[in-house]
Amino acid sequence: MTVTVFKPTRQSRAPYASDPYNARGRAIAQPSGSERSPFQRDKDRIIHSSAFRRLKGKTQVFVAHEGDYYRTRLTHSIEVSQIARSIARVLGLDEDLAECLALAHDLGHPPFGHSGEDALSAAMAPYGGFDHNAQTLRIVTHLEGRYAEFDGLNLTWETLEGIAKHNGPLVRREADLKTLPWALRAIPDFEALELHTFAGPEAQVAAIADDIAYINHDIDDGLRAGLFTIEDIMNVPFVGDAFVDVRRRYPDISRDKTIHEAVRDMIGIMVADVLAETRRRLEKYDPKSPDDIRNLPEAICDFSADFREKERPLREFLMTRMYRHYLVNRMMGQASRVVGELFELFIADPSILPTDQQAQAGGAHEIATARVVSDYIASMTDNFAIEEHRKLFTVSGYLSR
Repeated sequence: MTVTVFKPTRQSRAPYASDPYNARGRAIAQPSGSERSPFQRDKDRIIHSSAFRRLKGKTQVFVAHEGDYYRTRLTHSIEVSQIARSIARVLGLDEDLAECLALAHDLGHPPFGHSGEDALSAAMAPYGGFDHNAQTLRIVTHLEGRYAEFDGLNLTWETLEGIAKHNGPLVRREADLKTLPWALRAIPDFEALELHTFAGPEAQVAAIADDIAYINHDIDDGLRAGLFTIEDIMNVPFVGDAFVDVRRRYPDISRDKTIHEAVRDMIGIMVADVLAETRRRLEKYDPKSPDDIRNLPEAICDFSADFREKERPLREFLMTRMYRHYLVNRMMGQASRVVGELFELFIADPSILPTDQQAQAGGAHEIATARVVSDYIASMTDNFAIEEHRKLFTVSGYLSR
């Protein structure tokens, strides 16, 4: 019997799109194979990583035990990847790279959202600091230990660059690279990531998809948690218009369906604005390659100036009515104490760290120990951190192990 082996062909892509078959390669060369492109392999390695699986137990605004409805880092990353892939497809970019970067962008976040990161950053201030984007790079280049031939995931240059520059260029060309987070500077040959330029187009798409996802889904979660009502948000430009339009079209649907339809519409409007603005900039600059996009004076993928004006009151509303809501403050205050107290306990007495971490640590309050403790805490899920704190700070917690 003759077996026909399917070999994928190169998809039609724009001249400024990243080409996986002409990628800049990996730190450790590996045969590319014919079944998957290099960017598909990167995406698969992210999905199969331990850090990606742990995102299911890390929340953004609410702590995991508050309820199973609210979004976690994992569900958020999946939603970002869907938006990124849709935008990349329309623009003729490499969808796999855009999706890969969307799935990877939150790997370095510690437990308890931004409060957890603030607490870990404060604890690490004397030891080089903490930055979640740099921690993501540390995970994919060093901490993941799945493969026989290398530490980390041995991702392509394009994926590493996109992770590093998720928020844009990190330095100016003449800037002192010593100002960069230590976790980034610890990566071999980190200068090769060209940190003074913008990221490639797929990375920019993943970054704007992150903004679209978290803004809309925070509205959704905030409404469903009762932190504010539809009436409260009706006076916010853009958002109020969306709810008015949904109520006009569907006057008899339930509150939950109204929220879903409005959020759905807002995502569509934001995606349309990004596509229109990105096309305008593409026409203005006429880039012929991904490097042309990296070296532009501004991002190629962004919201329009008009939408940025509409977005500002929304961000202010969410900051006041959600992120600084007293119930969220109470919850995150407790979360910050959990992270801070775990750090202080571990760095003062490394002998109580798990065996694997002990082997890498130094003495009490040493930099090496602080960085091991930081890696350990950053890897925790919300519930694991809560349970670890309970075991270590209460006698009953230890005896009930």
